[in-house]
Amino acid sequence: MNTVHLASTLMAGAFAFGAASPSLATEALPAFVSQIDAKTIAVISDGDFRASTYRDGRLAAPSADRRDLLTLIRPGKRPSRVAIPVSNSVTAPPEVMAISPDGRFVYVVERLGQRGDSSVLIKDLAPGRRITAIDIRDAAKPKIAGTVEAAPMLESVRVSPDGRFLAVTANSAQDAMVQIVPTNGGRLGTPQSFKLGELGIQRKDGAPRGGIDATLADWHPSGRFISVNLNTRNQIFFLEAMPSADGNLALAPWGAPVDVGRDPFVGRFTPDGGHYVSADWGRNFKARDVEGRLPATPSRLSLIKLAPRERTGPAARHEVVASVDSDRSSEGLAISRDGRHIATVNMRETAFAPDSPRYTKQASISYFSFDPGRSALAKVGDYSFEGVLPEGGSFDAAGRHFLATVFEYANGSTPAGGIEVWRVGDAGKPGLTHLGRIMVPHGAHHIELTP
Repeated sequence: MNTVHLASTLMAGAFAFGAASPSLATEALPAFVSQIDAKTIAVISDGDFRASTYRDGRLAAPSADRRDLLTLIRPGKRPSRVAIPVSNSVTAPPEVMAISPDGRFVYVVERLGQRGDSSVLIKDLAPGRRITAIDIRDAAKPKIAGTVEAAPMLESVRVSPDGRFLAVTANSAQDAMVQIVPTNGGRLGTPQSFKLGELGIQRKDGAPRGGIDATLADWHPSGRFISVNLNTRNQIFFLEAMPSADGNLALAPWGAPVDVGRDPFVGRFTPDGGHYVSADWGRNFKARDVEGRLPATPSRLSLIKLAPRERTGPAARHEVVASVDSDRSSEGLAISRDGRHIATVNMRETAFAPDSPRYTKQASISYFSFDPGRSALAKVGDYSFEGVLPEGGSFDAAGRHFLATVFEYANGSTPAGGIEVWRVGDAGKPGLTHLGRIMVPHGAHHIELTP
């Protein structure tokens, strides 16, 4: 969730889950965890923030229960979990974490750096620059494989389909850019920087940050193209990624930017590569507080039909073919591996003060069906649940379960986050059935699953 973080001290090595959060040490994993189709469930948590930080600017009080953590849960006959400290920030989109296609590495970026001993307010946190690679080949003993510093204010990270490159977005005070980082088996290489202004995105009068702001860059399933969400100018920009002689990549526009709904915060290519789905949050960037910024109307999904892959450069023509309401303040977006199921994670007004007339304990998941052959996107329904600041979400490999992170729970005696889990219906009975909750450290804000 965007708002203001640099240097961080990374502690290597994993530790037992209970050592990071004593209140969860004896928390048994629910029986339904064994049914989730994933080798590993990865959850990233920001220990510096509380939900109230967005209202008062004050960081969480330091404690053993509040640390920046990557939690790894292994489903199966004997489910287990461990955690490792990794600097990260909830102020970015949920996509601050990504898993390599082979499931061997997790990559995490920080938008704001970790707190120091004297950090009390958001403004005390310096801009984050660090990209961290975590080796999870042995999920019971994760370890830091490498780090590299990139441009400040890192917003997102995604891995290329062949696992060789990361696409990272960064919004410094001077420039918004896409950075391409070689992975080299967890040993991160030197980032290549591509400023949006040099790729043809010109400043836009009246738009926040001049309309040059990138919240997410993601890879097309072919690896040939990259999407860039320009949320302050309400556009999606597509780039072609071309190998260069030195083994790096060159980027060039793939068609003109596409106008979508207001504030396209995140998005996803469909697995067949024929469409791009943009989740348009709809915030008011001119507002000075949380209540003014978050919309009272539903967010929307914009469905973009992409140009044929053989049409490159200016000849490519992408077109919005559908727009469907989700629910209020949708942030996370997920598409199942078969492309038939789409879901958004909606905060609604759970971030507001309890005495606000707009406050609600109920967040929601909006669930959609998608027919790629007909470019048909249809909303099945909204599914409410209790949780403060839910953000990231993911389907399991079979598309039979949907999992969403919850930053914290209201009125909890001990601060904790969670994963809310639903079973996905079939064609005869579409929809979501809530199964229950997996407790994880406080501050959970994104989730990824390995197949």
